[in-house]
Amino acid sequence: MNAYVKSTIQKGIGTIEFFHPQSNSMPSSQLINLVEEINSLSKNDEVKVIILKSGGEKAFCAGASFDELISIKDFETGKTFFSGFANVINAMRKSAKLIIARIHGKAVGGGVGIACAADYTFATENASVKLSELAVGIGPFVIGPVVEKKIGTSSFAQLAINATEFYSAEWAQEKSMYQDVYETPEEMDAEIQILAEKLASSNPEAMSQLKEIFWKGTENWDDLLSERAGISGNLVLSDFTVNAINQFKNK
Repeated sequence: MNAYVKSTIQKGIGTIEFFHPQSNSMPSSQLINLVEEINSLSKNDEVKVIILKSGGEKAFCAGASFDELISIKDFETGKTFFSGFANVINAMRKSAKLIIARIHGKAVGGGVGIACAADYTFATENASVKLSELAVGIGPFVIGPVVEKKIGTSSFAQLAINATEFYSAEWAQEKSMYQDVYETPEEMDAEIQILAEKLASSNPEAMSQLKEIFWKGTENWDDLLSERAGISGNLVLSDFTVNAINQFKNK
C-alpha cells in the first residue's frame, strides 16, 4: 500500500488516519499532510472531537523516516524536516477540539511525541515505547517538551537516555502517557467509540476551554519547538549521526 493521510467525519467524530509502508514512519510529506488534516478538522464546526490513529497492524509510528534523514545535506533542510514534527505537535496543541490517540502498536521517537500530544490516549498491550534518537546521534529535542509535560522530567530522561530499550505499555500507563490499555485492538476500539460519542454530545465551548487549561504554559512552543528543530537539524549533519543511521539501516 502507498502512504496516505485521510480523514472522515461521522456524527460529530472526526477521525484522522495515517499510514506509511515503512512501519508508519514519517517523511516530510506525511508530516505536512497530517498537519493539514488536523487543522482542517479543528476548524470544521461539524467536528466535536478528533480521533488520531494509524493504519496497519504492526507499529503505530516508527518516527522519522531514516531514508529522508540520511539524505539531508544542509542545516536548513534538516531544520525544515524536524520542524515537521514540531508542526504536528503544535497543531494538536492548538486545536480547539479534544484529540484522542489510538496507539495499537509500538511507538518510536516522533510516534511517542504524537501519543503525548493527544489529550487522551488509548493503547494496546503491544504499544511499547522507545525514544531512539540518542542512539543515532540526535536526541529527542523537538518532541521533548511534550513528552516531558506528559510524563515528567525523570521519566522523560529515562526514555531519552536509555535509547535502545523499549518500555512496555504498562510502564507508559504508569507514567500517564497512556490513560487506558487494552489486551486487543477490538476492546480498545469499543472503548474509544464510547468516549468519542460522549464527547461528541458534550458542550464544544466547555471542551475548548478545558483544553486551554490543559495546555496552559505552552504558549511559547511555536518558537521553542522551532529552536529545538534547529538543534536536531544541526546534529543530523554530523559524521556520527550519518554513520549511526547507515548502520541502523543496514541491520
